[in-house]
Amino acid sequence: MKKVFSLLLSLTMVMALLAGCGGDTTTDTADDSTTDTADTTETTELSGTVNTNGSTSMEDVMGTLIEAFKEVQPGVTVNYTGSGSGAGITGAQEGTCDIGLASRDLKEDETGVSQITVAKDGIAIIVNPENPVSDLSIEQIAALATGATANWSEVGGNDAEVVFMGREAGSGTRDGFESITGTEEACVYQNEYTSTGEVVAGVASNPNAIGYASLSAVEGDDTVKILTVGGVAPSEETVLDGTYEIQRNFNFIINDSTALSDAAQAFVDWATSTEASDLIAGAGAVPVAE
Repeated sequence: MKKVFSLLLSLTMVMALLAGCGGDTTTDTADDSTTDTADTTETTELSGTVNTNGSTSMEDVMGTLIEAFKEVQPGVTVNYTGSGSGAGITGAQEGTCDIGLASRDLKEDETGVSQITVAKDGIAIIVNPENPVSDLSIEQIAALATGATANWSEVGGNDAEVVFMGREAGSGTRDGFESITGTEEACVYQNEYTSTGEVVAGVASNPNAIGYASLSAVEGDDTVKILTVGGVAPSEETVLDGTYEIQRNFNFIINDSTALSDAAQAFVDWATSTEASDLIAGAGAVPVAE
């Protein structure tokens, strides 16, 4: 009887030991699974250089995005050159830059490339702070730009000759302004500038001047006065809901036949995501990612 009892006791201990080992095996498997899942969610670190070229109106937006992207992908260098929307589109077509930048939409004859809208921007109508005019209609703006209205007194201003300033041919801001106001090839420019900053400086220095500039470039700039258009002030809200009429898209221009590098694709994906929306808004433009 003692032998039988000893045998039963031994079997009980062996079974308990096996059960304990089985529990340990389950725990190890769960731990390994958790570790593997965590590893797969890590961001792939990239390296390389991404060259962007084009719209000077997009300078503030691009500067903000480029600086923030360094935190996301420190091994990637993104360069920006502001040479105008036309040059940016040509650069993307010819492959001299990775990403073209255009502050207007592509035209029908600009083939071989596609646009990705990263933000919207209002085109502000600006005058010298000494000018008493504060609001104009689209029709009045067009008349001032074409010379049909030659004196400020005709629109409630001083008895002074209108001096119209704007961008050079090929500028996205100029194309946007002229297409929206219906003044293509009809504007009478006293000065045509190659950058937004030069337009702002020109208007700021002449009490009888009127011009146009990207809203993101003149918000908070007290050297010029931003007019309301048809009673609507340009802002993030009025640009997004369409009540401010003079607005355009900020676009990335991508070559259709040449694939982007991993670094360039990562920048495009990140810049057009909701992660970058607050940064775009902080730079004075209107984000479109939802």
